[in-house]
Parts: sequence; C-alpha cells; structure tokens
Amino acid sequence: MNSPKHILLIIGGGIAAYKSSELIRLIKKSGMTVRCVLTESGAQFVTPMTLAALSENEVHTTLWSLKDETEMGHIQLSREADLVVVCPATANLLAKMAGGIADDLATTLLLATDTQVLAVPAMNLRMWNHPATQRNIEQLRRDGIIVMQPDEGDMACGEFGPGRLPEPPAVLAEIMNHVIGENIVGPNPLEGQPAFAPDQHRPLHGKHVLVTAGPTREPIDPVRYIANRSSGRQGFAIAAAAADAGAQVTLVAGPVHLPTPTGVMRVDVETALEMEAAVHDALPADVAIMVAAVADWRADTRADQKIKKQKGDAPAPLKLTENPDILAGLAKHSQRPGLLIGFAAETQKIDEHARAKLTKKGCDWIIANDVSGDVMGGAENSVHIVTADGTEIWARLPKPEVARRLVAKIVEEI
Repeated sequence: MNSPKHILLIIGGGIAAYKSSELIRLIKKSGMTVRCVLTESGAQFVTPMTLAALSENEVHTTLWSLKDETEMGHIQLSREADLVVVCPATANLLAKMAGGIADDLATTLLLATDTQVLAVPAMNLRMWNHPATQRNIEQLRRDGIIVMQPDEGDMACGEFGPGRLPEPPAVLAEIMNHVIGENIVGPNPLEGQPAFAPDQHRPLHGKHVLVTAGPTREPIDPVRYIANRSSGRQGFAIAAAAADAGAQVTLVAGPVHLPTPTGVMRVDVETALEMEAAVHDALPADVAIMVAAVADWRADTRADQKIKKQKGDAPAPLKLTENPDILAGLAKHSQRPGLLIGFAAETQKIDEHARAKLTKKGCDWIIANDVSGDVMGGAENSVHIVTADGTEIWARLPKPEVARRLVAKIVEEI
C-alpha cells in the first residue's frame, strides 16, 4: 500500500478561516494527513484546539516555540509535506509571499520550502481587484506558486463580487490534482458530490456542457495498446470550471487516474469507439468541448493472446484501421451542440494547422496548444483560440486558470 500524502495547511486571517475546519475534514477523509500552521490573525477566527482535534496533529502557531523547534524544526515542517496549502490566503499574506517577507512562522515556512505551494485567496472584492494584489498574484505565478481563482458572490461586508474563498470541496479537488502523481490512499470523497446547489446567479445554470478528456487506448493484444500521451488534466479542469459556473456537466474520460471534479457526471471509457458512443449517448448538449487525445488508429484485429517475440524473426505485422473522427462526426450530428469546440495538439505551425482543422472538422472554435515541450502531463498550458473571426493567443498559464478563462469566454459567447 502506498504511503498517504502529507498536506501542510497554512491558515490566514479573515472570516473565511472558518472554512478551514471543513477542508481539514475532507483532506482526512480522502486518506491524506494534514498539519496546520495558524497565523496570529487566523487565530482570531478559529482556535488551535479545533484544528488539532480535526487534524489529529499538533497545531503550530509561532516561530519561537522551543518545544516545536526541538522536536521538529520549522524548515523540516515545510519540507516534509507533499503540498503546502495557504487557505485562506489574505491580500496581506499574498503580498508577503510575493515580496519574500518572512516575519512569522507561516511566511518563514513559505520562504524556506522547496515544496509546491497552492494559495487559495479570500478577501474583499476591492482588495482582490486592486492593482497591487493583481501584481502580487502575477509575481507568485511567475515564481511557480499555484494561485486559485476566488469565487464570486456575497461578501461578509455586504458587497458582491470576486474574492470569496472557493468552497472546501473545490479546494480539495485542486489539492488532489497536484498530488495525484502517485496514488492517494483512501476513497475519493468528491465522487458524485456537488459543491454547490444550482443557482440562477451562476452563468451556465440550466446549460448542459459535454467534455471529453484523456487519451484512448486501442488494444493490440492483452498487454499492448496504441495510445496518445495525455494526462487528462486540462479536460478535467475545464469540466470542473464549467460545473463551478453552474452547468450540468458530462465528462467522458479516457483511462486516467484523476479524481472526478465536484458536481460532474463522469463516464469512463477506454477506446475511441467507446468514447464516440458515450459522446452520442450524452446528447443533447448546449456546448461540447472535445479535449481528449483520441488515437487516430486502432489494430484491425486484436490478438487474444500476447504476441510472442521469437529470436531472429521479423516484427509481427500490424494492420491498422482508422478510428472514427469524433469531433467531425459531432459537427454533422442531428443534435449538434450549439457551440462545438475542438482541441488540437500541435508541434509546429500552430495557427496554420489549427485553422485548417477548424474548417475540416466543422466546429466553431479550435483550441490549439503547442505540445513540443512539457504540456502533455504538465501543470501549465499555452493556447491559441482559433475562430472564424481570428486567433487569440494566451500566455502560458496553469491549466485550471486556462479552464476558468475558457469557460468565461464560453459564457460570453452563449
């Protein structure tokens, strides 16, 4: 059995700190362990005793604890974790992180760690929109820190807008996305759980969004198959963002080991033929986003037994048959979605090849990405959005941020 993953949770100040209790419960339920660092301002909203009871670990509050430093130095505390999560991350805490300030236990740990850091902002909408905060967030992302987008909604101060802490199930989904490289011990607590009730204020409420993600595998024999390289991360992030925007989401997923996004109905498939059938079964849909890297070819016949290699023999001949073009077929379907979006993984002439694909496939948009680097399986993506009106190029961003921006563009379109 694999060892459980370890999360170091840094809890900043602000009324949203109360949600850290629920986040700890979900982290524990997922099979991970969690240690908490509580800032001085965070302690105004939650107590060390509450966090210790929920996490079943000592809560760390000060840099100057002789007992803590004797038993576990603060450097070790920051480096034994598989992921450091700052939640809630206030405007003040984000500013200190961006400036490299280390004036308490939390900021010292953040400056000393060599572990991936995930920041979950929560603050007043004017603080979030302030140029200084946006500058700090850009700097943090350049430094390699993952910064979630805050939710939009009612504030404790009575205002409405962006700045709300994302709900704990959404934060857990983001955590799991970044520690899923190895299997997590325990069940997925998000399976089938909607993060939010349907709400008329969410822009895709009442819309059905269909997403495909991951690779397909085309068997050659019981142990070999043809496939494309794809982690499924971008497609899963898009499904999550669409669900956050209020859509009913059907996610047709190839063989990947990723947690089901909150509030998403998932259909698992393996081959291109299975994916095509699942896509057609999911219709009608208002929007379809075809992110999956579908294998172009499959073996004409599948061997029932492993094809053995004999010394001195020539390689066994492999006859291939072309797989169905799921995107092009959907464009001609009698229940064609109102907005049909395809993805194109390219290594050269990105715009030229994407525009040719836009015409050939009969879809409305092509999202082209340059996969000549570490995009496939990586945490970031740089995309070109090709439409009949032109090309829009986005800088390299974390895949969840690409997903959120794409869903915002879809909202504008429909």
